[in-house]
Amino acid sequence: MYIVILAGGSGTRFWPLSRAALPKQLISITGDRSMLQKTVDRVLELNPKRIMIITNRLQAQETTRQMSGYGPVPVDVIAEPVGRNTAPAIALAAALVTSYDPAGVMVVLPADHFIKKESVLRDTLLFGAEAARNGSLVTLGILPSRPETGYGYIEADMDTTPQGPFPVRRFVEKPPLVEALRYLEEGNFFWNSGMFIWRADTILSEIATHMPTLYHKLAPLLPESGEQVTLLDDKIGELYADIESVSIDYGVMEKSSRVVMVPVEMGWSDVGSWSALPEVIEPNSEGTVCVNVAGHIAVDSPDCLIYGDGRMVATVGVSNLVIVSTPDALLVCDRERCQDVKKVVELLGNSGYQEYL
Repeated sequence: MYIVILAGGSGTRFWPLSRAALPKQLISITGDRSMLQKTVDRVLELNPKRIMIITNRLQAQETTRQMSGYGPVPVDVIAEPVGRNTAPAIALAAALVTSYDPAGVMVVLPADHFIKKESVLRDTLLFGAEAARNGSLVTLGILPSRPETGYGYIEADMDTTPQGPFPVRRFVEKPPLVEALRYLEEGNFFWNSGMFIWRADTILSEIATHMPTLYHKLAPLLPESGEQVTLLDDKIGELYADIESVSIDYGVMEKSSRVVMVPVEMGWSDVGSWSALPEVIEPNSEGTVCVNVAGHIAVDSPDCLIYGDGRMVATVGVSNLVIVSTPDALLVCDRERCQDVKKVVELLGNSGYQEYL
């Protein structure tokens, strides 16, 4: 089994803690190990043959530093010249896996998700790997706990087998609330986790079928058999820049007849913004979550999310606020507007405040 971790995101919704060179996956939202390190830690018990981390040039140095000391499991850090969404990254990783084992099973995981029940994830990956060895493209579907409108959904055909994996009828973009409520009632819709299992030769074959331009453009970039990859050579930059930015969902999964889904309930969160902190850290009796604070004195200040950068924090007569303090920036935000933090990052860039990005 080969583990491929997609770790090139920017994490703009976690500004000011997350920055361009040190994004969400390379920092600790919860105050201990980084999210990337936790992603690697939770798969080590699967005894993978290799771990491949796809990142970008700006983040490669810190990614390599964090991946030192993982013992007998080889860890390759692969830096894309430019980000082009998940399909090119996965195609590149699959090509690298084939240099070691064309029939090797790939597990593709995001670097920045929180999973409470890690043993359940491992068991699910092993279960899904059996279907992958038989030529299926396996995706993990999260058992929904609420009518979430911020996630994509997978509709599964659950009439064909009692235990799964289940054939996928369709992928659905982020739905309006009325649709999300219906999905929850029907019971065969699952959150799209962005986690996949397949053989390297299977996904490359499907990319060749459904994304032939990508397949042919990446072919000259493949390393020689057995070559250990750290950073891709500068000479591929121009070629890679011409590759279309496409997600693997849109490019392959929505078109392939090989797709099946394995449902899982594992205490999952994509930790998409500061508002997700209560999903990964238990709030106190007043509904407030505090991270990295010397202490918090609250006077009539319930339901706040506070990252204190080691400071003592006092709040008086406020509620439903996000307060994030770093050495050079302070964010104060309504909890209901956390998704708009990315707009702050855009405005900083447009206003010439590059040193804060």
